[in-house]
Amino acid sequence: MSKLRNYFRGWFASGEPWIWLNAAAVGISVTAVVGILGLIAFKGFAHFWPSDVAHIQFTDANGNAQQVYGELIELDSIPVQQFLEAGGNPQWVPDNAEFMDRWLVKTGNRRVSPPDFRWLFEAQITAMDTPPGVVVLERIEWGNAYGMVSSLQINAHAREAEEAKQTVTGETLPQTLANRVDRANNVRTQIDALEKGALNHINYQLERLRLERRQVVSGNTPQNGRLEEIDAEVAALQADYEVREAELRELYERLDRDLVVLTDAAGRDISINIADVLHLWFPNNMTTLQKSGHYATAIWRFLSEDPREANTEGGIFPAIFGTILMVLLMSILVTPFGVIAALYLREYARQGVFVRVIRIAVNNLAGVPSIVYGVFGLGFFVYFLGGNIDALFYPEALPAPTFGTPGLVWASLTLALLTVPVVIVSTEEGLTRIPRSLREGSLALGATKSETLFRIILPMASPAILTGVILAVARAAGEVAPLMLVGVVKLAPTLPLDGNFPYLHLERKFMHLGFHIYDVGFQSPNVEAARPLVYATALLLVIIIVALNLTAITLRSRLEQRYRGVES
Repeated sequence: MSKLRNYFRGWFASGEPWIWLNAAAVGISVTAVVGILGLIAFKGFAHFWPSDVAHIQFTDANGNAQQVYGELIELDSIPVQQFLEAGGNPQWVPDNAEFMDRWLVKTGNRRVSPPDFRWLFEAQITAMDTPPGVVVLERIEWGNAYGMVSSLQINAHAREAEEAKQTVTGETLPQTLANRVDRANNVRTQIDALEKGALNHINYQLERLRLERRQVVSGNTPQNGRLEEIDAEVAALQADYEVREAELRELYERLDRDLVVLTDAAGRDISINIADVLHLWFPNNMTTLQKSGHYATAIWRFLSEDPREANTEGGIFPAIFGTILMVLLMSILVTPFGVIAALYLREYARQGVFVRVIRIAVNNLAGVPSIVYGVFGLGFFVYFLGGNIDALFYPEALPAPTFGTPGLVWASLTLALLTVPVVIVSTEEGLTRIPRSLREGSLALGATKSETLFRIILPMASPAILTGVILAVARAAGEVAPLMLVGVVKLAPTLPLDGNFPYLHLERKFMHLGFHIYDVGFQSPNVEAARPLVYATALLLVIIIVALNLTAITLRSRLEQRYRGVES
């Protein structure tokens, strides 16, 4: 017994148990992170797989027979007692059953038979199969539509008899319907290009000339015939606008012509304009390879399109663009401020009580709640700085604010202020690790202090600087609370970057993935439709943060390899 006691005493004294304990903790942490990411990926990206559409026959609470088409989304179980307390039909309860299985079914057709999600207990389902020929129509509004295609009325809404009106049925109907949907998408692409391109540019120029005219009339700039020039430019732009508007009307007339008639499971006919249909597919007729192609296309549309239906449908491209652009601007702003502050504290300031107090203050700033920075950014950056900028440089636009309202630049500055303590501390640690002999040797060889700083100190401290930037990016990309006050919105009409001078519009509001997750997850009018998008957006935000961090880490490792010999 004494030998065993001595063995364990020596084993604990060697420190080996703590090594195993640390390894186990790291393994558990890695497993938990991988598990969480795997769950998010499965819950999110499984949404884009074209599931088969089932024809479900069931009995409702009143004992009436019902039929629906729908996708089986989720299988769940609830206790029988809870089912009965909620007013469930006791006849549906199997003998000696403790739990009731139920399916969450996406039935679509929200416009004619809401809601588009419903729970059906297996006990009330009398029959279920997956008949071929069921079509899924993804619409701009009102979600998906499910049914059998009855007929297609080509040129049903045509105002001019350019083409004969005709009704298509029979075997050629599916392919003809797909062709007309593709045609409508092509016309819609032309409309978007015209509205966001030429018409948007004309409106931007007209607004610029309006403000310039107002400035000239108010006497802030000498006239010298400028009013006549402005009127001539406005007249030319308005003439161009009328031409473009005529093209736009023609495109809308071409778009709104065709009508498809679906028959739902209950036998009702549903008329849908092809102009309202974005995509269609026949999931029950598709092979695994075809479903894989549709899956990849759906994910690409999610990444590249704008959101619809209160952000519960469509893509998230504006949020991706806004997140990356804000993080890049924040990094550009925070890096010089953090490095300069750390250089002053370490290389120039006389070490004493005052510098120690500043360091304590910097460390405490890192622990301030982020919403406090948001309130400060709103009060100081937006109202004070932005308001004064408007009064000095944009008086002709008042009372409408230009920079005196939340926007991209103020959000970037607020997050830069939030993350600058991290960069300062990391840079100071890097400067501390540089041997004093290198500084003295550089000065002894005749280099000035600035030459020593820029050619010796900063290059060797660059890995530590990048470490601070990595930590700053990781924190800033996931912040939501301060951004709600200084520039992030639910839906931004235009991107901060476009083809109008000065191209990068720092005063504009923008979308952000973190706020998008909050909005879709907690403010959505259709919770069931929004749930998979929350998972997919969360995974995408993690991927973007990892990609930005890996870029900085790669650069840091190269710099460390370059200056490792110098440090040793």
